[in-house]
Amino acid sequence: MRVKPCPAYNERVSTNILNADLHCHSVVSDGTLTPEVLATRAKANGVELWALTDHDEVGGQHRALAAAKACQLPYLTGTEISITFSGKTVHIVGLGFDADDARLIDGLRRTRGGRGDRAQEMSEGLAKVGIHGAYEGALKYAGNPELISRTHFARYLVESGVCQDTSEVFRRYLIEGKPGFVPHRWASLKDAVSWIVDAHGVAVIAHPARYGFTANEEYALFTEFKAHGGRAVEVVTGSHTPDEYAKYAEMAQEFELAASRGSDFHSPDESHTDLGALPWLPGQLTPVWELLTERIQ
Repeated sequence: MRVKPCPAYNERVSTNILNADLHCHSVVSDGTLTPEVLATRAKANGVELWALTDHDEVGGQHRALAAAKACQLPYLTGTEISITFSGKTVHIVGLGFDADDARLIDGLRRTRGGRGDRAQEMSEGLAKVGIHGAYEGALKYAGNPELISRTHFARYLVESGVCQDTSEVFRRYLIEGKPGFVPHRWASLKDAVSWIVDAHGVAVIAHPARYGFTANEEYALFTEFKAHGGRAVEVVTGSHTPDEYAKYAEMAQEFELAASRGSDFHSPDESHTDLGALPWLPGQLTPVWELLTERIQ
């Protein structure tokens, strides 16, 4: 995917016109590239501020920072924490925190703890419809067995010829009501935000359009998030449409939240949006990186 070059920083009207990509995943969680390869790819694609945000894990942060420094790419620490809100799984991104913070690390470890049992149950459900060995197959794709997820199962089902692509796997087998779906209770919203804030970072609601909340549920999410100390929302992200950019720009203003921007890149073969290939943040918003200038490394 070809990415247009950005104007020089000192030529910009505002820092909204900054090719920041603050949401992506490596092999440490459910991506297919190493932190080092991601840093190189981000730099080549014109990214000017980068964060690696692996699911419920900070184990790749020191590698990502070292790789970013090697290619002179400004870096913010990151993670994406799974929570349960209103009966659904929601993701909270943390940016600019201390990656060695003991409370954050322990909280993420406890959040990861249920993934193994959940994966075994998913495999059992798939076996009932004739798909055997799915746990072992998915495990081959999990760089970190503690972080085995639906994405790893999807890759195995594509490899084994059950489905043509991962989107088909999710539709047929891994969403609610399908044989491989197993719900999991994650961290609470309060816990996730407090872990990030106490580690001197900024909490961000990730890709809010993906959750399918009613208007009242979404309003409750934003209200509680801000009450717990959350300060930003992803407005421009790989899974949002232009109409959703506009909607969440309005919600960012309504709740006085900063705006974040990230591709949610996982793989060159699976992701619809490459690193660095998003449109700019709307100009009326405060970019999340303006809250984190002292945390950029």
